Amino acid sequence: MVAKTNLSHHLLLLLLLVSTLLHLFTTTIAIGVNYGTQGNNLPPPSQVANFIKTQTIIDSIKIFDTNHDILNAFANTGITVTVTVGNGDIPSLANLNSARGWVSANIAPFHPQTRINRIVVGNEIMATANKPWISNLVPAMRTIHKALLLAGIRNVQVTTPHSLGILSISEPPSAGQFRRGFDRAIFAPMLQFLRETKSPFMVNPYPYFGYSPKMANYALFKRNRGVHDRFTGITYTNMHDAMLDATYSAMRKLGYGDVGIVVGETGWPSVCDPGQPACSMENAAWFNGNLVRRSRQGKGTPLMPNRRFETYLFSLFNENLKPGPTAERNWGLFRPDFSPIYDAGILRNGQRGGGRGGGRQRPRPTPGKQWCVPKPGVSDQALQANIDYACSQGVDCKPIQPGGACFDPNNVRSHASYVMNFFYQTHGRQAFNCDFSNTGVLTAVNPGHGTCRFI
Repeated sequence: MVAKTNLSHHLLLLLLLVSTLLHLFTTTIAIGVNYGTQGNNLPPPSQVANFIKTQTIIDSIKIFDTNHDILNAFANTGITVTVTVGNGDIPSLANLNSARGWVSANIAPFHPQTRINRIVVGNEIMATANKPWISNLVPAMRTIHKALLLAGIRNVQVTTPHSLGILSISEPPSAGQFRRGFDRAIFAPMLQFLRETKSPFMVNPYPYFGYSPKMANYALFKRNRGVHDRFTGITYTNMHDAMLDATYSAMRKLGYGDVGIVVGETGWPSVCDPGQPACSMENAAWFNGNLVRRSRQGKGTPLMPNRRFETYLFSLFNENLKPGPTAERNWGLFRPDFSPIYDAGILRNGQRGGGRGGGRQRPRPTPGKQWCVPKPGVSDQALQANIDYACSQGVDCKPIQPGGACFDPNNVRSHASYVMNFFYQTHGRQAFNCDFSNTGVLTAVNPGHGTCRFI
C-alpha cells in the first residue's frame, strides 16, 4: 500500500513537471506585434485578425488607441490585445469619474470576449516634455486601475511605454540610471504601482537608433567582439540585451529590480532615404528574425538570465500615411496584401527565424544578383498598369495566370512582382529597367516563393 502510494505520488509529480515544462514552452514560442493603422491601403480588421490567428505565430497585438472595429475583430480569437490611452486624455483620466467613463466605453463592452490584457497610458510621455501629461501620468494609471476594479475587471494590467531617453546613463549596462529629477518623483511611485498591481515596466529599445557603421554587427545580433562592462566583467554581444540590462539596473537602483519588463516596441525598417547604411531589407530580416528566434527560445539577458521578455515587434504593416522620412513608412513585416516583406520567422508555414539556429534559413542576398519588385505603398492601379505593359513587351505572363506557378497568392502586387522582375532580368538589368514610372525598386533578396521561381 505504501509503495503504491509513493508510486502515485511520483507519477503526480512527474505530470506536474511535464505540465509546467509544456506551459513554459508554449508561453515563450510566440511573439507580439504593434498593429498601426496610418495607411489608406490596409485590409479591414476582420481580415487582419483571421490572418494573424491562422497564418502566423503572433499571439498578441498592441494598438495605439482603442479602435472599436479592431477590438470587435479580435473577439474570440484567443489573441491578447494591448490598448492605448491617448496622450491628451491623460490629465482628465486622473479623475475617477472620467476614468470610469473611459473604461465603460472602451474596455467593458469588449472584455473578456476580446482578450484585452493590458492598457498602456499614453506613448513615451516622458519624452514629450508636456508637464500636465507627465505630472498626471502615474495618477491616471492608478485611477484607471481603480476604475477597472470598480467595473469588476481584475485581469487587465495598466502600464505605460518609455523610450530609452528615460535613462541618463545607459553604458555600461550595470551603471544604468534614470534621469535625475524624474527618478524619485515619477519612476519610484510608478514602479511601486506596478509592483502592487503585478504589472510590467514597458520599454521601447531600438538598436536601430543606436546604429553606427562601426557598431553594425553589435546592433544587428551578428558576430562581433562585444562591449565589455568593466563593473560586472560581462561582455555584451548585442545592443538589445545591453539596453534591457541598463533599464533593469536603473530600476534596481531605486529598489524595484523585481518588477517585470516588457518590450513594447522594437524593430528595424527595410527602406530608408538614400545615404542611410543602417537601412536595408537584409538588416531588417536579420534583426527581427533573430528577435523572433530568441523569443521562441526564451532567452534572457546577462543580468536577467532567467527572465522571459514579452516582445512586440514594430510593426505589422508598412503604413503609407505616416509623416517624416521614408523609414517611418517602412517598418512593416507585411504588405497590405499580407505578403511578407521579408522572412522574419513569423509565418506558420513559412521559413522560420533569422540568423543561426532558427530552423530554415531566411532568404540571403546572392552576391551581385538583384531582383525588381514594387515599391511599398504603390497602388494596385499603378501595378496593374505595370503588368499590362510588361506583358505587352514580350514578358511570359503565363505563370501568373490561373494554374500557373506564380498565380498564388492571387493579388496584383504578387503578380506585378513577377512580371516586373522578368522584364528587368530580360531587358538589360539596368536600374532604369526597374523604374516603371518610379514604382519599382531593386532588392538583393530573392522574392521567389514555393514553386514560383524568380529568374
